[in-house]
Amino acid sequence: MKYTGWPEIGEPVVCKVTEIEDHGAYCDLVEYEDKEGFIHVSEVASGWVKYIRDHVQEDQTAVCKVLDIDEDSQQIDLSLKDVNDHQRQEKIQEWKNEQKADKWLGMEFEDEEFSEVAEALINRYGTMYDALEEGAVQGEKVFEDAGVSDTQAERLTEVARENINVPYVETEGFVDLESTAADGVDDIMDVLESVDDFEGEDDLTLEIEYVSAPEYRIKAKAHDYKTANKAVEEAAERAIEGIEDVGGSGEYHEESQTAES
Repeated sequence: MKYTGWPEIGEPVVCKVTEIEDHGAYCDLVEYEDKEGFIHVSEVASGWVKYIRDHVQEDQTAVCKVLDIDEDSQQIDLSLKDVNDHQRQEKIQEWKNEQKADKWLGMEFEDEEFSEVAEALINRYGTMYDALEEGAVQGEKVFEDAGVSDTQAERLTEVARENINVPYVETEGFVDLESTAADGVDDIMDVLESVDDFEGEDDLTLEIEYVSAPEYRIKAKAHDYKTANKAVEEAAERAIEGIEDVGGSGEYHEESQTAES
């Protein structure tokens, strides 16, 4: 999908060099519909340029900075020399990511619906890929916030999670659970089972394992530390409340006391 309208002055844009003359190079702005730009020879490279073809070639893909726009004459002035290596690499990666997102959404949505969904995502998140990346972590709410329908949000979430590999983080905490009742061991097992069955965020997994009496390790895996840490603390709270309800006691700590002793 190509953007309609015009780029902004100062914006980096991906260009394909279409024609080279002594005074400069003409380019197609590949991200925009029917937009061409011109790189004056003085903007091709720093210093004096003797032979422009030493610096640019036809069909070359380049990243340029938009210097000026004259909509009346359909003229966009570009600079190649004002883009450093880091900016160039970052923009090319963004462009490649957006091409991927365009392909994924094009396989899920057709024509008018594709345009509707893509426009909503771009307006809310800047790019389709950024929206999908966010949606892979947080789910349907990301797309609902962009204003698409519930059904479209569900489909977008599936697309995001099928195609974007989002890294997980793990964190852990420890809880001591004790009971002096005759069936205290069973009480503890019942409490742990109820905690382990807890259903939290879509991207969250929780695991509880025995360390050494009376200590148990609670491990959480999520897309961010805040979610994982919160899950561990809430699981510990539920375990402590559960054991206290049957006359036992519990205590939470962030590091293993068994390992320290």
